[in-house]
Parts: sequence; C-alpha cells; structure tokens
Amino acid sequence: MVGVDGSDAAWQALRWAAAETGLRGAPLLLVHAGDVGGGGRGVLSRARTLVRALAPGTETRVALRPGPPERVLVDAAAGEALLVTGGRGLGSTPRSALGSVSAAVVECARCPVVVVRGPAPDTGPVVVGVDGTPASDSAVAMAFAEAALRGAPLVAVHTFSDVAFTDLWTVLPLDVDRLAVEGVERQLLADRLSGARQAHPDVEVRLLVRRDRPVRALLAEAAGARLVVVGSRGAHTGAGMGLGSTSRTLTRLCDCPVAVVHPSDPLASGPRSRSAGAARTCPADPVQHRLIP
Repeated sequence: MVGVDGSDAAWQALRWAAAETGLRGAPLLLVHAGDVGGGGRGVLSRARTLVRALAPGTETRVALRPGPPERVLVDAAAGEALLVTGGRGLGSTPRSALGSVSAAVVECARCPVVVVRGPAPDTGPVVVGVDGTPASDSAVAMAFAEAALRGAPLVAVHTFSDVAFTDLWTVLPLDVDRLAVEGVERQLLADRLSGARQAHPDVEVRLLVRRDRPVRALLAEAAGARLVVVGSRGAHTGAGMGLGSTSRTLTRLCDCPVAVVHPSDPLASGPRSRSAGAARTCPADPVQHRLIP
C-alpha cells in the first residue's frame, strides 16, 4: 500500500512501491486522504496510470477518504503487508526533514512502513540494525527476506558503548580489553542472526560491529545501500516513548529508503501511542474507505 497526495515525495514513494510489486507479484493499494472531490480523484488517476506504466499487469486498487491523512493511512494499512510513504508531503513545511504525516504513520501503523525520501538505488546491500530487542528481531527477519527477494547482500550492524548498559553512569574501566569486548559482541550478533541465516542460506551476510552510536554507524552504512531496516523500539528507548530515536533519525536523514518494523509479538499488535505528555496520539477508531474501481 502507498499513500499519494500529489507531492514530489509521494511520486517517489509510488515509484518505489510500483517496483516492489514487480518483485513481489503483489497487488497495490493507492490511498489518498482529505480531498474526495475532483482533485483527489485526479491524483489517484495519475497514480494508477504511473503504476501501469512502471509495473504493467499489476493489480491496482485505489481508495479515497476524507479525514486526517495519518489516520486514513494507518487505518487503510491494517492487514496490509507493507505501507510506503514519502518523506515529506504537501502539508509539510520546508524546514521539516520528515513530514508530520509520515512520522505519525511510521509510529502508529501496524505493519512495516517504508519511508522513501528520493530516488531509490537498485544496487547495494540491505542494511539492518541489530540490538537484540524484539523490534530488532523483527527487523532482522524482514531484512533477510528483503535481501533474498532482491538477490542482495546483507550488512548487519551492531554497536556497543564504553558505557555499561547495567549502569548508565558507569564507564568500562581502562584496563578492559576492548578487542575482547568486540569479539563477544560479534559472537552475540552472529547468534542473533543464526535463525534468519538458516532460513535464507543464499543471502551473503557481513557482520559489522562498532564501538559507536547506532545512528552514526547506520548512516555510514546507508550510503550506497538500497534499503535500511530498523526496529522501532531499541535498547536506548524508554518504555513509553513510542518511535525510537534511532529509527526517527534515520527516516529523517537517510537518502535511501528506510523500513521501520515494530515488534511482532502480541503486545505490539494494537495501536501505539506516545507517552502521556506527548502532543499526539495514534488514531484508534477505524474509518471506512471508499474504493474506486
């Protein structure tokens, strides 16, 4: 599924989504929110024409619904395998690196969300961030599947810090063998990937362990990647914070498409919301969509 609003970012997202349908052999749902008059119908008509040109034979449906775009897109994505959105839509300010609608959709959608910020490369590896959390495990599963689908290599990135995770104010002593620590972290990373590697034995995998911040390490590997996959709640995210800082930053700064995956356990299957003091909550009530043949 892809959201289209007539913006340049939405057309980029649509091109990526159309290419994906060719890889997957799957139908594509085009959703427009807000303008249910001639303007909205015109956007959907142009979108359908573009999909037919880029991916002939693709089964395409379109849906038109009034209401806040983030709510419409989140509800429409229920039951979909993937939601694709542009990095910044018509309602975003020029200073906004990631549009408010895109940010809300990434946080609240119940399926993986891919944010497309520009022309997507068709070469390079799939990069995945691994930190051992349930969200990270879901990201690993998706990353291996995407790499296998594309015949692409996979780079698994894991970072660690001098700061002991059991005590945020305790720094590892100077006499600690950091190479030994890196070796332990590398083995933990390999163990974390073992199940996915068995499921996708043909995927070429490179392990990358760095003493660095997750965002910096992932941004470095994202240069030249065709897709970055991350979980939405990492080890450095508070329990009530919703979208993690790493995934939020990557969707704002990565030039390549970024897929954000939420944990697949039952506790994560319901609508997600920010902490009590946040200004926005995820939509909870479903809306009905008007399908146009």
